[in-house]
Amino acid sequence: MPRPFEGKVALVTGGNVGIGKATAIMFAQTGARVVIAARRVAEGEQTIEAIRQAGGEALFVRTDVTQAADVETLVHQTVATYGRLDCAFNNAAGTGGNGPLHTLAEEDWERIMAVNLKGVWLCMKYQITQMLTQGGGAIVNNSSAAGLIGLSRNPTYAASKHGLVGLSKSAALQYATQGIRINVVCPGLVMTPRMDQAFARGPGVQEWFLSKQPTGKGGSPEEVAQAVVWLCSDAASFVTGVALPVDGGVVSGVW
Repeated sequence: MPRPFEGKVALVTGGNVGIGKATAIMFAQTGARVVIAARRVAEGEQTIEAIRQAGGEALFVRTDVTQAADVETLVHQTVATYGRLDCAFNNAAGTGGNGPLHTLAEEDWERIMAVNLKGVWLCMKYQITQMLTQGGGAIVNNSSAAGLIGLSRNPTYAASKHGLVGLSKSAALQYATQGIRINVVCPGLVMTPRMDQAFARGPGVQEWFLSKQPTGKGGSPEEVAQAVVWLCSDAASFVTGVALPVDGGVVSGVW
């Protein structure tokens, strides 16, 4: 595999599982030194070990992205260990809050917004502060197909992911002349452990999800990782402020 990130440093939040794990491994395969941030230590250390066994270099930092002190420490430790921060994939996210809007609990709203929106804002705040000192960098935030279309079964999640798209586009404009590119990926149905849990809710759930896919199948974490790594690479040097669907056609309106 080509190594366009040789000598660069990449940070992945939620890098312990699913899309985040696949992206962390792909960054390492393409030459980056990788910092993985997550709350669950055991899974994070397993990912680090997989990268090291493949000859890569990686660091795990336990982080709750809803806590400013944690995020500030994460970026500080990244720079203290590797000297810089070139790329960041803000992937950590929360789900829940399903149901009619008028029945939703306030605490569910606050929890999902804290992770999906405030958490990404905090990450960008400290990542951009560092990137400004070194003359640039690339950030990709993980939204969802639900950040581009309505989601009748989960308005809270959709609201958080729409907000993330707006936040990212606005930040991309603010820092476009300062060497910092900010983009968004919007995955559809991706076959991750979280989706396995969703499929296990009852008979017919997996079939229902797949019936909504124009391609007839879900994507893989690696397919989303490819998009993230490309957006962070010099090959995408003229790309900023984009919300890129990686969804097999879902945002065409089949939901």
